Amino acid sequence: MKCHKLLAILLFIPGILFSQKQDVAKLFLDETPLEVKLSIAVKDVKSITTDTVYTPYMMHYKKGNAWDSIKIEVRARGNFRRKECYYPPLRVKIKKEDAKGTLFEGSRSLKLVLPCKQVKENSLIMKEYVCYQMYEPITKYTFNSRLANIEFTDLNNKKITGIKFAGFFIEDDDVVAKRHHGKVVEDLKLHPKSLQDSNSVRHDMFQYMVANTDWSTTFLHNAKVIQLNESKKYIPLAYDFDMAGFVSAPYATANETLGISSVRERLYRGFCRSEDVMQAIRQEYISKEQTIRDVIKRYENSFEPKEFASIMKYMDDFFITFKSDSRFKNSITDKCRTN
Repeated sequence: MKCHKLLAILLFIPGILFSQKQDVAKLFLDETPLEVKLSIAVKDVKSITTDTVYTPYMMHYKKGNAWDSIKIEVRARGNFRRKECYYPPLRVKIKKEDAKGTLFEGSRSLKLVLPCKQVKENSLIMKEYVCYQMYEPITKYTFNSRLANIEFTDLNNKKITGIKFAGFFIEDDDVVAKRHHGKVVEDLKLHPKSLQDSNSVRHDMFQYMVANTDWSTTFLHNAKVIQLNESKKYIPLAYDFDMAGFVSAPYATANETLGISSVRERLYRGFCRSEDVMQAIRQEYISKEQTIRDVIKRYENSFEPKEFASIMKYMDDFFITFKSDSRFKNSITDKCRTN
């Protein structure tokens, strides 16, 4: 027991030391939603399936009380949402010379998350955004994100002119890797147990917390891996939570091969690690319960009272499991993967 407590303390310290954002681009230093006007031809963008082909547009954004503009290039990303959603999530590129001296300096490559089909899906966008925010107190290896209030015009559809909805920007994985003195590794045939153990467990338990099963560190599906330059350790990065039970998007479906019938059903998909590490990270989550709840409460006004109460109850169930030795054993340590 003393060993567990000592390890929990040692693993908790990095979270304290790195709780403040470091080496962050201008765009992500302000948590105020960015006002954006964006006009693109949705059908044309979705029709291009080559990842290297981008289409040039202009994006307008509010700077103080005035509007400014910047040249951007966009492409659709995400196979499922490209097919199933009207608005695809976008990859946005900005040339260095165009970004220099602007809010987007240091953010030459971004992801822009949009609603799937309806402007009424703002609550879904907010819940996905909250996932990114909840992850920040848990680990330093996260993507920075920034909310945006978007006035959107589809140049292919005259009915969609000046439609307003919420979205958010996400920084590029190369920026995350550089911030931590590492590099993104692609096409890596790496067994997940080769990932650094404590950070791997933090990642896996977070996916369990938000009930996300749509990821794989084996096949790098909705997951990135960075390798730290000095230690050569491999660290997982989590992103794309729209299929998570916490978000509960209407298009999200449970993978029945995993033995679950609903995306709201939590399932631990991480690999087994030493008991000391599993218990230490478990205690980290328990110790940060109030911090995680406070993150959610920051966005209470973005949800209807009934929906917010449902969100908090969903988190209650998670922490009840983590605080119970028997439930933690049944749901986590007995369910962790061995092969």
